[in-house]
Amino acid sequence: MKRIEEIYWLRCYGCLAVFVFHLIDRIERNYLEHVALDLAQIPTVLGTPIFIFISIFLFSARYGTEVPHNFLANRFKYVMVPYFAYGLVYSVAEYLRLLASEERVSFGYHMTEYLVFAGWHGYFLIIAMQFYVLFWLYNRFDLQRWLPSGPWLVVGSIISIGWWGVFRWFDLEPPGYLHWIAPLGWIYLFFLALLIVKHYPNLQPQAWFRCFSHPFWLVALLAGIITFTLRGELEYSSKETWVVPLFIFSLLWAMRWLVGLKATPLVKKVNEYSFGIYLAHPLFFSVVDFVGWQVPIPLWLYAIALAVVGMSGSILLNRLANRADWSGLLLGKRLRVA
Repeated sequence: MKRIEEIYWLRCYGCLAVFVFHLIDRIERNYLEHVALDLAQIPTVLGTPIFIFISIFLFSARYGTEVPHNFLANRFKYVMVPYFAYGLVYSVAEYLRLLASEERVSFGYHMTEYLVFAGWHGYFLIIAMQFYVLFWLYNRFDLQRWLPSGPWLVVGSIISIGWWGVFRWFDLEPPGYLHWIAPLGWIYLFFLALLIVKHYPNLQPQAWFRCFSHPFWLVALLAGIITFTLRGELEYSSKETWVVPLFIFSLLWAMRWLVGLKATPLVKKVNEYSFGIYLAHPLFFSVVDFVGWQVPIPLWLYAIALAVVGMSGSILLNRLANRADWSGLLLGKRLRVA
């Protein structure tokens, strides 16, 4: 399959967006909350949706309707093995932290929250696996006859907005991240990816693409989001109603702007370690926090330490893990980038 330069840029952005989102979240939890940090979080909420979009886009571009027979087995191996490996590490670490702080917690309940209800940032892997199954079903049973990508992008967007809206409106909190991993909140990404692939690379001749990729839509939406931010009326995560239109307009604009733009060596290097960075960076953030509990660290140094230790530690761990096939499988395969 021909290299799709736009995907390199999108994956790089998605990786850095997730990294910066968690970095800002640590600063707000441990030091201060500020409207400037809230504004900085707005573009970072697109990180998780970008990874879901990229997965479906690439599989659809590579396989079309001819999905290989071992597709699901391979996806399960490369996605769910790291989910359980890292989930176990994060859950045990959090359990020990709670014990050290003298909080009473049931080990069985705690592990269920993490590994069954996906109560850690690896919830994305559960979402991805569900969409791999949906992708297989969609092509195996020719579902595009009943679920065409264009109309169902509109339907899917309404469903996803409604899903997040119900949980926000009624202030519902299921165990772990159970409502986060339900595919209804992300279904719009599936049909958006299929629609883009259907017309790629000849997107510009499409009237709908020329219309909705115009920056007017994105600028107008951002103006509204910033207004509500300044009024203190928004929550910031990828699981909000306003993220659905923000992602769609941002993605369409990006696909228009990135056409013909070659990925730089730095962008490709981030792509190479993106899976490892996604999985491991909170582990190294916790190392910085541990030091901060022992020695007072000023905010400026704390932010720099999070960025440097979180990024370099994740890359180093991924490099070491991928020296062997079994450890690379457990801790996240390194992406081969030409």
